[in-house]
Amino acid sequence: MRVLGIGDYNDLGSVYMQLAREGHEVRVHIAEEGSRDVLAGLLTRTEDWSAELPWVREAGADGLIVFEEVGRGGVQDQLRRDGFHVLGGSTYGDRLEQDRAFGQQVLADIGMSTLATREFESHEAGKAFIQREPRRYVLKFNGSGLTSDMNYVGVRADGADVVAALRRHELTLHPDHHEATSFVLMDHVQGIETGLGAFFDGRQFVGPVNLDWEHKRFFPGDLGELTGEMGTVVTYRRGEKLFEATLAKLAPRLREANHVGYINLNTIINDQGIWPLELTCRFGYPGFAILSALFAEPRGPMLARIARGEGGAIQTHDGYAVGVVLTVPPFPYHHGYDEISKGLPILFGDLEDEERANVHYGEVELAGETLVTAGQIGYVMVVTGRGATIEDAQRAAYALAAKITIPNVRYRNDIGDALRARGLAELTRLGWL
Repeated sequence: MRVLGIGDYNDLGSVYMQLAREGHEVRVHIAEEGSRDVLAGLLTRTEDWSAELPWVREAGADGLIVFEEVGRGGVQDQLRRDGFHVLGGSTYGDRLEQDRAFGQQVLADIGMSTLATREFESHEAGKAFIQREPRRYVLKFNGSGLTSDMNYVGVRADGADVVAALRRHELTLHPDHHEATSFVLMDHVQGIETGLGAFFDGRQFVGPVNLDWEHKRFFPGDLGELTGEMGTVVTYRRGEKLFEATLAKLAPRLREANHVGYINLNTIINDQGIWPLELTCRFGYPGFAILSALFAEPRGPMLARIARGEGGAIQTHDGYAVGVVLTVPPFPYHHGYDEISKGLPILFGDLEDEERANVHYGEVELAGETLVTAGQIGYVMVVTGRGATIEDAQRAAYALAAKITIPNVRYRNDIGDALRARGLAELTRLGWL
């Protein structure tokens, strides 16, 4: 196969490396200048992805284009009309993810119970609303141009901390962004946060559905900033009932939009039901790397089959996978990274072949014969472990992390603990597992 990867940060670099190991030709376009050293020396990079289209077309059915981020759905739609096999998203998927109020309305239209969500175009309007209707809110920005730590989950019943978060953004954002960045305030709800996802091949969902439990905050015990994801527990088993009550209902709309790519729905589940929080209509990272620990077939044929709309279930292992994100300072921020952490050597102990397959590179490059940190923020890599139980998968993941030495490395040491102690039992009691 010939694979052309297109993205801003080379987030799917570990996937491209696996495809290359399988014998496929891979070329990668990295749009962000500050990330163009990511996996340098390990992958072939192209400056102009459009210039590579004849190379992909020459491969015929064995040509595949992979888009990483949300925001290029219109380009993907056009490439599909031009006869290319494209995996990533669509214009419709972009809107579902980036326009949060629209996404919630669509979920309500397909029959899901949704939380009250109000959209605002200015900070002042949002603060005034909270003062009029004080309660616990979740602040989420629209679009994909801001980092995850900009969002905020309120803890106070009067909403004063959400007002403080908006004021923080006024201090840190460039003035031109204040009114250009819209956001939503969503009512807060308590329960077990659970995600579910599957690929859509333009006609249908490709099973099995996966369940995931993300750990988004920086520190153990769910303290600190929202980072996007510091680690996750995933499984490809027992998700059918939850899928039929949620994502399955979205299939007609995705079919009409010819969406081809991964879809994930994050929810809160409690005694009152399932409450959808947000849709992710693209590859997730590190989510996809962690899911890959459960794939029981080569990546190339699997991804090509989905992009071509050929159907057929993905072959997956039983049990669970646990993924842990390894970072260096100043992650999750970029200020000072060049001075304190960029270029650090990464050292490995003796790794078995299976352990090597569970190391998923992030912001690294090969400098001569030495693997070093690269990129913009210190998101170094993800390590995964697989096992029949969460505890088995945890043990494998953390044993692997202990064999990797990076000066000042930081990672959460509690990925899966709360789910193992309480979450699975609660979801079983509620009848979803």
